[in-house]
Formats: sequence, C-alpha cells, structure tokens
Amino acid sequence: MDALPLIALVAVSAAVAGAARRTPVPAPLVLVAAGLVAGYLPGVPTYHLDAHVVLPLLLPPLLYTAAVDSSYLDLRANARPVALLSVGYTLFATVAVGWLAYWAIPQLPLTAALVLGAVVAPPDAVTAAAIARRVGLPARVTTILQGESLVNDATAITAFKVVLAAAVGEGMSWGEGIGEFLFAAVGGVGVGLLLMVPLHWLRTHLREALLQNTLSLLIPFVAYAAAERVHASGVLAVVVVALYLGHRSWQVDFATRLQEAAVWKMVAFILESAVFALIGLQLPFVLKELGPFGVGEALGYAALVFLAVVVVRFVWVYPATYLPRRLSRRVREREPGTDWTAPLIVGWAGMRGVVSLAVAFSIPLLTHDGEPFPARSLVLFLTFTTVIGTLVIQGLTLPVLVRALKLPGPDPQTVTLVEAQAQNDASEAAEARLRELLDDPRNSLPPPLADRLRSVLERRRNSVWERLGAADPVTGESADDTYRRLAREMIEAEREVFVRLRDERRIDDEMLRTLLRRLDLEEAAAYRETDDS
Repeated sequence: MDALPLIALVAVSAAVAGAARRTPVPAPLVLVAAGLVAGYLPGVPTYHLDAHVVLPLLLPPLLYTAAVDSSYLDLRANARPVALLSVGYTLFATVAVGWLAYWAIPQLPLTAALVLGAVVAPPDAVTAAAIARRVGLPARVTTILQGESLVNDATAITAFKVVLAAAVGEGMSWGEGIGEFLFAAVGGVGVGLLLMVPLHWLRTHLREALLQNTLSLLIPFVAYAAAERVHASGVLAVVVVALYLGHRSWQVDFATRLQEAAVWKMVAFILESAVFALIGLQLPFVLKELGPFGVGEALGYAALVFLAVVVVRFVWVYPATYLPRRLSRRVREREPGTDWTAPLIVGWAGMRGVVSLAVAFSIPLLTHDGEPFPARSLVLFLTFTTVIGTLVIQGLTLPVLVRALKLPGPDPQTVTLVEAQAQNDASEAAEARLRELLDDPRNSLPPPLADRLRSVLERRRNSVWERLGAADPVTGESADDTYRRLAREMIEAEREVFVRLRDERRIDDEMLRTLLRRLDLEEAAAYRETDDS
C-alpha cells in the first residue's frame, strides 16, 4: 500500500488549516473549498471515503475529543432539549426529508428516499464544535448544539440500518425496526456504562504518563468496537465513556493531563483537517457516479433537498423550544426562558459533515434480489450537495447572523470575577493546609523555602484579581500580563545560558533537556493557559 497519498493529505490539509486560522473564515470551510479545487488538479490522487474506515477509525476519536471536553453537568441540565434534537429531530428529519424527497423526485422510491433522509439527518459534531468556538455562541446554545451532535450520529446510523434493510428487501417489519433501534441505543449506553469504570481505574492506576496516554488513545476505539461487536451503538458507547472520563479527569495525575491535552489537541487537529478536506475531494467521484441523471437535473433536486433539510429543522426546533414550556410548569420552573433568537441560531446551525457522506457511501450496490439499489448514484450526489451546501451557506452566514442578533456572550469581567473567587477559596484552603503541615516537626523547612511556598500561593491568589484591575497606561497590560511577560524574559535568558553551556560542552545534552524541561514547567505555571483553537 502506497502511504504517500495519505501523508500528502495530512500534510496539506494541516497546512491549509493552519493558514485558515489567520483568516476570518472558519477553517472547515476553507478546507472543504481547498478539497473541491484540489480534486480537479492534475496529479492529485483519488481519495474515496470508505464507511469501513471512517466510522470505526475516524469517528471514534473525533467523538471522544468532543465529548471529553464537554460538560457532563451542563449536558445533564439541558438533557431535555438535547434529547429532543439528537433523537426526536433526527428521526423527524429522516421521515420528513425522506417523504419530501420522494414527493419531489419521481425517480426516487420511498424506501430509497427514507435512506436519504436518514443519511442527511444528523448535523456534524466536529462542525458544530468548530463553528461554536469561532463565533462565540451563548453557553447554553453551545451546550445544546454540542450535546445534539454527540448523540445524533447514533440515532441516524441506527435509523439508516433500519430503513436500508427495507430498501434492500430484508423484509424487516416496523416492530422489528423499532426493536433494533432500542437495542442499539440501550446496548450502546450499557456498553459505555460497563467500560467507563474499569477504564478510569486503569487510567488512575497506571504509573507512567506514556502508558496512560497510550491507553487514552485506545479508549475510543475499544469502546466503539466493543459496542459494535454486540450490534449496539458504538457512538453512544464512546460518548458515555468520554463524558465519564472527562468528568473525572481531575483524578488523573498532572503529568498525564498535561501530556494528554497536547496529544489529543494534535490528534483532533489532524483528523478534523483531513476530514473536511476529504469532503471536498469527493466531488469528482460523486459526479462520475451520477449515472443516468444529468448534472442540471441533479442540481435542481439538490436545491430542493437542501431547502427541505433547512426548513424541516426549523419546523422541529421552534415547537420543540416553546411547546414543552407551554405544556409543563416543571419545565418553566427548571429551565431559563428564551426568546426567538436562540432557536433561530440552533435552527440555522445544522451543518452536515463527513458522517453523512461515509454512511451514504456504505449503501450497497445491489439489493437482495440482485437488482441495482434504486437511484444510489442520486442519493450519493444529494448527500454530497447537502453537506457542501450546509457547510458553505450556513457555515459562512452563521457568524454574520450571530453578530447581527447581538447575542450576549459570556461577560469577561463576570467570568474573571467568578474565577477569582474560586481561586481565593482554594488558596485559603491551601494556606490552612500549609500551616497545618508546617506545624508538624516532620515537615520542617528552612524559612526561605517555607516563604517560597507562601509566596507562590499568594501569587496564584492575586493573579486573577489583578486581571480585574486597571491596565498599565503605557503598555495597556494588566499587572498580571506584565508579570508573565517579565517572567518569560527571565526564563528565556536562563534558557539561552543553558544552550550556550551545552554548545561549550560544559554540560551534556541530557542535562540540557533536564534543565529545559524544568524551565518549560515554570513557564507553563507562569502563564494562564489560553485556548487558541
């Protein structure tokens, strides 16, 4: 097997994604556009999405990274709207879009139309997270969109299997289909519940960060494969395990957390970049497989399906937002009220992604009777155009819509105040513990070292409060920013000396790495971690 095309895909997509981060356009859209163009450049190899690769090898780590960074408590607090979207809307979209496609496209049988509905029903987890981070949506809207995208793939894939069985002539009744759907959902959650505790136990009992992170990289694949082995939902198994491990990540030692965050950030960046580029690269293959349908005719059908996908989401979102509040006093009491803007954003943030394309490519060529699958080429084309249409049209206009609606994002001053109060409470507890420890003769320290512990604690407590203070009139920096800049300059001066000593052969490379590692940890401690994604 020639590995060069795969290496080229990863390298070029990463370079494009890196360049896109310096533009106001979301990186997924730039990558899709680059893929569309690259597909027709001479010398570019053919990249064909294979469901047997995407679903078991790419989907689990992408879901895991999204779920492990999600808030279990926030998702639990918003379980009702998340369930209505991830399960209710996905099933509704499967039927509604399928029926509208069947009504509008004469060549499309009802069973094939329902297959199309299931394929294009789920918004994409990766796209939702990327766009939400970029445009700065309100916290509750972001939680609902991320929660929906974590679970809806399981709903759509299971619904796809049920309607596909009818389309190829397996003779599955509606009762059997509902039973299979429930088994996949309950089984996937069950497998996740069975795996999450022993996997967390392993993570907390392995003593080496390298082993712990190797386990971390294997976890999504293990959970997905274990669930699929018993014909349950691998997606739900991965999500359940990831939410549990993310909620308890504080129980893992600091070295593992630092290393794990860096490793998964790199993995997510590479996979997301390659996935969005792959979407664009499918255009030549889809057009070649279009078969008896003319491009103009197929584009007309594509516009109808795209409109159906967009309209059906709004048809579900607005009633699902307001009817439960109108019918249930408990919902009104437990959940904050909302105006028309939040459901508008949720309705418009329905970008489809690679899962839809991968599932569409898994449609068999023949039915059980040996006949060609009806309108398979058209279903592939309509899936592709729906994915591209939602990514480009909705993805490009969503930031504009958010800015136009002037949705209130998190107030930085309020966030900093909450952080400062939490740090103050923690510092008081740490200070009390330090006094208790130093009173014990077994913990006696020379006064300079004891003072250093106290000063570090005081610095950590004051640093967040200083961010609330006035900026320096000359530089515009807060005292905390100036402190970190000066600390970095001092550390850089030390680093240059260590390198010079190594070059003069006064210390060896092993000692240099030890000293640089110590400086790196001090620099990391001096700087508040920022999310540059």
